[in-house]
Amino acid sequence: MPLMRAYAAGLSDVGLQREHNEDSFIVLNELDLYVVADGMGGHRAGDVASRIATETIGEFFKSTANDDVTWPFHFDTNLSEEENRLLTGIRVANRQIFERSTRSRECQGMGTTVVGAMFSPRKQKMYIGHVGDSRCYRIRAGKIQQLTRDHSLVNDYMVAMPDLTDEQRSELPKNVITRALGMQDHVIVDLQHDDPALGDVYVICSDGLSGMLTDEVIEQVVTASPDIRSACRKLIEKANDQGGEDNITAVLIKIEAARDPADTASDLEMAQTVVAIDPLKATDPGPRISRTSEELLGEAETMPGTAIVIPPDLVEDPKK
Repeated sequence: MPLMRAYAAGLSDVGLQREHNEDSFIVLNELDLYVVADGMGGHRAGDVASRIATETIGEFFKSTANDDVTWPFHFDTNLSEEENRLLTGIRVANRQIFERSTRSRECQGMGTTVVGAMFSPRKQKMYIGHVGDSRCYRIRAGKIQQLTRDHSLVNDYMVAMPDLTDEQRSELPKNVITRALGMQDHVIVDLQHDDPALGDVYVICSDGLSGMLTDEVIEQVVTASPDIRSACRKLIEKANDQGGEDNITAVLIKIEAARDPADTASDLEMAQTVVAIDPLKATDPGPRISRTSEELLGEAETMPGTAIVIPPDLVEDPKK
């Protein structure tokens, strides 16, 4: 079996009914790390929490790229190194959010969901960790499977009382999550690993996407799209067509045959274009990535909001 590699693209949109975007995401192809966070809290504290989550996890992975590093939490010998790394990154983010919320009156009570995926080129496995109701799907051979279980009131009831009728289930409050980063100084993280196959696409997303589109529609859009960047754009368009009730974020991870090692090394040396957009100033209702990198860079602010990652080989030519 040929060696595989992961390659990803992501996109976030404020939706049609929210004033600002409290979702954040990161795509770090050079570290095979991909994270989506969906923040909550008043006075824009939700976007603070989600941004802390994605930035902290990303920085932790960068700082632990070398072996000579002391980790802030105990290494669990029952887990693989990859699982420990993903778990620790999420736990560090949880502590950062919790401590920030206790120090700042404006951030009191803030929290965020998180779903992170990490591909191991050495083990050829995908590792997934999540807290809350942001999801990870896998699309394979025209079929979609939800890999994560929502930490929500509805799901907890279904586990405890599997015989609930549809009528009883409909009476339960929706969008109530039972687990999130920042609520306590310790958090329980669900971990799993998956064995990818060539052609698989993993979708990690906020509930602004999964709450607007059925699993079948998500699969159809991804399968019909010519590439993952187009699929991100189309998914967000579809979610907005259905009402765009929440912020919408999708990161798609494609599993493909690994390139020649020399080509791969050259890819990693190329800098990604990361643009930080202040959600309050991102007035364009359409998907942000549809514009050229020059236009996006012209709108960048010093305070990050939604990170838009444009892989170097996908940047649009402004002359076209």
